[in-house]
Amino acid sequence: MTVISMEGAAKTPVEKAFRGVWRISIALLVGVLAFLAWLVRRANLYEAGSDFGYNLGLIGGLLMLSLLLYPLRKRVGWLERTGSMNAWFKYHMVAGIGGPLLVLFHSTFRTGSLNGAMALYAMLLVAASGVVGRFIYRHIHRGLYGHQLTLADVSDDLKASADIMGSVFALRADIEPRLQAFRDMAFDPSGNVGARIWKFVTLRWRGRILAREVREDAKSALRRQWRRQGGNRSVFVNNYQMAREDIDRYLDAVVKASQLKIWEKLFSYWHVVHVPFLYLLVFSGVVHVVAVHMY
Repeated sequence: MTVISMEGAAKTPVEKAFRGVWRISIALLVGVLAFLAWLVRRANLYEAGSDFGYNLGLIGGLLMLSLLLYPLRKRVGWLERTGSMNAWFKYHMVAGIGGPLLVLFHSTFRTGSLNGAMALYAMLLVAASGVVGRFIYRHIHRGLYGHQLTLADVSDDLKASADIMGSVFALRADIEPRLQAFRDMAFDPSGNVGARIWKFVTLRWRGRILAREVREDAKSALRRQWRRQGGNRSVFVNNYQMAREDIDRYLDAVVKASQLKIWEKLFSYWHVVHVPFLYLLVFSGVVHVVAVHMY
């Protein structure tokens, strides 16, 4: 069975095609939701207090309330029998997207009462925080639902990618020094705070620029070698594909290994902020529900 991953470069044409289909599907889904949101906002299809609007809010609110089950699953021993952490995390992701969407459609994209506005803004705050957390999470885990990376993991990946770079280094004498200079720069702890932040923010972008330059140099060297030696063009294409994958894998490993500790710190800081936001959402949601039923 072909495993489709969204991490790194596509390994097979099938994986590349599935990635394209997945991205197009996501874009279409976002477009449909945006159109429905515009229609609900402009056409007054229903009111927030109608049976349909009320049920949308109820389901969305229950989904967001169920988000509290994920941290409980991590801390309460007997809940281990209810499913793996991967399954719970997937549910947490789905509920964290579906719940706010249903509440937004429940509100018909309007803020009415003060308590309703507070609940809506608290929900948007939690949703935005979740997006930030998802972005940070992917940098310290292997894949979306994989295990958390350790320094030993990224160090082993870097060593493994460096060990297979010999054939690339042999193509041109200047490739190894350039990649080594980038590695030294990535792991260099010197500089003021502003310089270190700028390096952290731009390192992956700089790595991609260098990868593109080195790939072009490797391609030129392999083309000259193929023309000089002759033979089947498919050999040249295969050699270039392997060199391209080795270069990308090596630079990606350098970036991950040099930035892992920072991403771990950012994730711990994010967690300290996200949890109070979640409690704020629950409180404001309860106040909104009580106010709606009392008045």
